[in-house]
Amino acid sequence: MEKKKVAVPLVCHGHSRPVVDLFYSPVTPDGFFLISASKDSSPMLRNGETGDWIGTFEGHKGAVWSCCLDTSALRAATASADFSTKVWDALTGDELHSFEHKHIARACAFSEDTHLLLTGGVEKILRIYDMNRPDAPPREVDKSPGSVRTVAWLHSDQTILSSCTDMGGVRLWDVRSGKIVQTLETKSSVTSAEVSQDGRYITTADGSTVKFWDANYYGLVKSYDMPCTIESVSLEPKYGNKFVAGGEDMWVHVFDFHTGNEIGKLLGPLVFDVVLCLYMF
Repeated sequence: MEKKKVAVPLVCHGHSRPVVDLFYSPVTPDGFFLISASKDSSPMLRNGETGDWIGTFEGHKGAVWSCCLDTSALRAATASADFSTKVWDALTGDELHSFEHKHIARACAFSEDTHLLLTGGVEKILRIYDMNRPDAPPREVDKSPGSVRTVAWLHSDQTILSSCTDMGGVRLWDVRSGKIVQTLETKSSVTSAEVSQDGRYITTADGSTVKFWDANYYGLVKSYDMPCTIESVSLEPKYGNKFVAGGEDMWVHVFDFHTGNEIGKLLGPLVFDVVLCLYMF
């Protein structure tokens, strides 16, 4: 008899206010890691496989809206409502750099080669900081048409992806020219956008719809209606046969990538906890 697949949620306690962003590092020689951002202003680093707490980055004075790790998981970056984006030593927890903004910073992302840091926020400006020259003024990409909600790199750091809080669509920017070259049209504002680990798909959440786009030709591959308004979505990186989505009902729903059918619902509500979804076979 075939053994039944069971989704086992691993609960990682720690944050005292809602978790608003999660980021997994690539697999490194030391394993892989998870960083979480929360409105409690204290981003946390954990072992990505066990969920064990490693450390807390102390220094922000406002809600932390975005977090990321570089490719080697040696540095972390966080974007905050205290008008700053900070870069941290992920081994010691020490603050390495603090880049001041004129308004709330809501998004940050290291480039694949780890030399650049992309930020965005309420100012409607995409800034690119050179990590080899952190004291140099950042390069500013042509102003975003709205307040920036998410940012990411793709195409070996030749393209930037961004979405806005106050309008629909995902914009793709050519890094060399600093201009928008393509827009993925959505009816509602995109609250979550990521590039899959294999570089094949751009995954987005807008309103109560999850979409998968071809990351090279930008065509819509799949579109699924969700049971509630979705805030975040992520394609399972190892096999790519399922995705998780969370939203206003404060549960994490598991869906089949190929059919869009819901195949599970994980522990909730997620107000005070980070949940890692480990699929046991």
